[in-house]
Amino acid sequence: QATKTIGLALRAATVPEVGKPGFELGEDEIEYGVGIHGEPGYRREKMQPSKVLAKELVTKILDDYSNLPKEAGVFVNGMGGTPLMEQFVFMNDVLALLEERGVNVVFRKVGNFMTSLDMQGLSLTLIDLTETQWKDSLESNVQTISW
Repeated sequence: QATKTIGLALRAATVPEVGKPGFELGEDEIEYGVGIHGEPGYRREKMQPSKVLAKELVTKILDDYSNLPKEAGVFVNGMGGTPLMEQFVFMNDVLALLEERGVNVVFRKVGNFMTSLDMQGLSLTLIDLTETQWKDSLESNVQTISW
């Protein structure tokens, strides 16, 4: 219940066995709420600036919490085909929105951690760290093949 994730896509992943994208979007379209395996989302619309995309996802996630987190961790995950610079622009917009809502971001990560082959898009994950020791765990020194 402390962790919420939502994604968006500008282009679906190409499934190797099928040889084509799992769904089609126009060049000027995005789809909100897509799944990592190419599951369809909840709404399709014309491309919007990063600030508008961030507002949609942040609002959806915060509305799903019963209490607004006072402290949070934020993950912006590339889906495989989104440049890192665009992920950082999106993260900056997310951080500004969370600051406006009074959420103190105490942990953040940006990058391609859980991709969907070549999907162009990203996912946003928020984890409520208000009354937990999870921040220490997230910052622990570990040796793993990713992260």
